[in-house]
Amino acid sequence: MPGENLSRDEARERAALLSVDGYEVSLDVRSATGEAPGDGPRTFRSVTTIRFRCNEPGATSFADLIAPSVTAVSLNGRDLDPSEVFDGSRIVLEDLAADNELVVDAQCAYSRTGEGLHRFVDPEDGEVYLYTQYEPADSRRVFANFEQPDLKAPFRFEVRAPEEWTVWSNGAGERTDGVWRFAETKPISTYITCVVAGPYHYVTDTYERVFEDGTRLEIPLGAMCRKGLAPHFDPEDVFTVTKQGLDFFHDHFDYPYPFGKYDQAFVPEYNLGAMENPGLVTFREEFIFRGKVTQASYEGRANVILHEMAHMWFGDLVTMEWWDDLWLKESFADFMGAFSLVGATRFKDGWITFANRRKAWAYRADQLPSTHPITADIRDLQDAKLNFDGITYAKGASVLKQLVAYVGQDAFLEGARRYFKRHAYGNTRLGDLLSVLEETSGRDMAAWARSWLQTAGVNSLTPQVLLSTDGRIEELAVVQDAAESHPELRPHRVAVGLYRREEGGALKRYARAEADVDGPRTVVTELAGQQAPELVLVNDDDLTYCKIRFDTTSLATLRAGLGDLTDPLARALCWSALWNMTRDALLPARDFVDLVLRYAGRESDIGVLQMLHAWADSALVHYAAPGWRETGGRLLAEGALRELREAAPGSEQQLAWARFFAAVASDDEDLALLRGLLEGTEKIDGLDVDQELRWAFLGRWPRTGRRTSPCSPPNWPATTPRPASGTRCAAWRRGPRRR
Repeated sequence: MPGENLSRDEARERAALLSVDGYEVSLDVRSATGEAPGDGPRTFRSVTTIRFRCNEPGATSFADLIAPSVTAVSLNGRDLDPSEVFDGSRIVLEDLAADNELVVDAQCAYSRTGEGLHRFVDPEDGEVYLYTQYEPADSRRVFANFEQPDLKAPFRFEVRAPEEWTVWSNGAGERTDGVWRFAETKPISTYITCVVAGPYHYVTDTYERVFEDGTRLEIPLGAMCRKGLAPHFDPEDVFTVTKQGLDFFHDHFDYPYPFGKYDQAFVPEYNLGAMENPGLVTFREEFIFRGKVTQASYEGRANVILHEMAHMWFGDLVTMEWWDDLWLKESFADFMGAFSLVGATRFKDGWITFANRRKAWAYRADQLPSTHPITADIRDLQDAKLNFDGITYAKGASVLKQLVAYVGQDAFLEGARRYFKRHAYGNTRLGDLLSVLEETSGRDMAAWARSWLQTAGVNSLTPQVLLSTDGRIEELAVVQDAAESHPELRPHRVAVGLYRREEGGALKRYARAEADVDGPRTVVTELAGQQAPELVLVNDDDLTYCKIRFDTTSLATLRAGLGDLTDPLARALCWSALWNMTRDALLPARDFVDLVLRYAGRESDIGVLQMLHAWADSALVHYAAPGWRETGGRLLAEGALRELREAAPGSEQQLAWARFFAAVASDDEDLALLRGLLEGTEKIDGLDVDQELRWAFLGRWPRTGRRTSPCSPPNWPATTPRPASGTRCAAWRRGPRRR
């Protein structure tokens, strides 16, 4: 047996042989509480009944299970010897009938790594919390199954749990005779089944929708967290975004939400951001904010809520056949998260965050030696685990945004609607989506896919402007180039914007044209005859995935007045381009730091401001000349403190500059100010040094090499008690935050 690693070829062979009619899974997690049972793993009982068909009677196949021990295995009423058929990860199934019933009784292990059934003990009150996390193939750590996405089936779960607990799963549940029983699901893949159990704090609401034909849809909503976080939980905002998202996707997908209820669980020690389990989405509990945060944090949470919601259709209703197309479901959800954020919620600047933060991840990942085409060759589960990266998520979403510009938004959404209706509860490949987009747009999607999905690397687009003697544009061209390691030149649908200063000094766009850029040089004929621009922004409105470059005049304009750009998206794109130039050694790191010091204080978008802080720090640490780093650090600290003192009291900008100042403070005077803010002897009007900000301030001491911080116990007399919450050094009393 090849062990835990399932190959693509094995999965295809098994899918060709078997069809699954349904699962019944019974878990007993009463062992989760109480004293630990000695040296071995803490286990729970798992009994699974699988009904499935085999189109070649007499054939041999296998089921998946990773468990410390198996008590009994029965196939079609015939008892099998576990020691002979189970090797620790697979159960051999010989002499299959046309119709089969497999029953597996096993002892499975609780997890401490977030793989399978994770068990968490709250150190504050001793309460135990359980939740599952399976992607890509860890449901086999909880129950026996056929662990591959294209063997979908309905599931029925029942769970025995401690009396005082509540249990949730994908379907609606109720407790009878001490057992939690859950409604049968629609056909879904194994990796998106889910169980959450424990004394969670749980809040409910309802979503209602009446469609044009008079059909009424009512979806029970729930949101939960562990009891210790209940005072900080804000389910009202979670429900608001959830309802807005459901409205948006119903409007655009023309397919009612298919999975009944919609619970959202914020769970501890989560090993990723969130997971799209239908009817029971799980999130990392860091999305519950225990102190004051900027709107960028709330926007980020809303984006993740909507990302996971998009998966209910693209990923859960229609699922990829194998992990080769992992990128497609994640890219679609990533794109739709930003698209719905702007279209349905209060976060109307979501595309700015996408351009400045999300794509920054993609650009960096795409220039590392580990880059790969978006459609990676996933030979087995080990390959799949390595493919959750900036290419799969952020570059894929950026390319989908380019695809929307390439085929048109209406054609893209109509293609999605046809896709959902044709393949509901089934499995697909990339070609299935491309075929409906060809239908709706008339574009050659095969050629587009070859250029964008099957090659790696990022192109650079640079404007070339030729002026006539009367100061107008005679010719404006876009030059495309690529790195030697990845020389592919791609077709780009771009918007080219021209900017000039108006009276009063503001830089505003006065002309714009869309064009198909293809090959090394493309002339944008629509802009001929326009007045000479002070700034040419090649990828205006951020339609394509590329690195923007500037001509000499445009770069000089940005150096002299980047803060004068009035459009926040254009400004964010320029910042991103300047950062890419810094990373590519086309702009000195000290010049980038200087631009941040001069213009970041005028940045209105808080997410962009926080990104600039991170980039400035990275420029200093990674790209500045070693001999200048001390000077640069001093300049950043001085600039951060200046902006902190000048920011509006209580504003998000003030909080962002306070955190940045804490990150770059280095000399005794800076550290004395931080100490004073912690101890209450210093005050900046409007700045509330809450628990979270305390940790930001305290985190600076280890980086400075100081032996002690304001909260080091040696600083206190032996008779001094530990400070109470809300007073000096309360952060030391509580211990470090769990991440």
